[in-house]
Amino acid sequence: MTTVVIAGIPVPSSSPLFLAVVGMHVAFGVVAVAAGALAMLSAKRPGRHPRAGTVYFWSLAGLFVTASGLAAVRWREDWRLFLLALIAFAAALVGRIARRRLRPGWPAPHILGMGVSYIAMLTAFYVDNGPNLPVWRDLPHLAYWLLPSLLGAPVIALALGRHPIARAARRAMQPGGRGPARGTVGRSFALAFAASQNTGMRTG
Repeated sequence: MTTVVIAGIPVPSSSPLFLAVVGMHVAFGVVAVAAGALAMLSAKRPGRHPRAGTVYFWSLAGLFVTASGLAAVRWREDWRLFLLALIAFAAALVGRIARRRLRPGWPAPHILGMGVSYIAMLTAFYVDNGPNLPVWRDLPHLAYWLLPSLLGAPVIALALGRHPIARAARRAMQPGGRGPARGTVGRSFALAFAASQNTGMRTG
């Protein structure tokens, strides 16, 4: 197969079908990165956050499908990228299911699932393209595997600590000083917030 260089990135085939799948893969990846970042930075309430999260999930699904097709053609070279794509999609699926079912304690698996999926997606990108990117090409190969996790883990921990429903639940469970009325208010807030946000998500 003839290698084609596009925007400084070598593509290991000149086949029109292969290039078309690569193009779709890139498009899904760009949308997923943008939508995931928007969901993370948006206030956790009905509106922008759940809409961006829905776009992220389905673009990640497209990314996983195209990654699977590309890996099937070059399994020996790309099986690691397939595994990362599988981890990313599986983690996002866990996060989405947790959000839609709203079982007690759902913010933790939702945040962890979505956060891990985003980290795995970025890891796959840098493992595959890091050697051809400015700055990244000067880093050891191990950095492509570790840096997304090292940067993403503190963000996930911060999100777990700041999510409004998780904070309300923690306040409700704190012994002493809060009183039953305060705890009831915390639980009521959590349930009302979840119900209102779920209304926006059910349409996605």
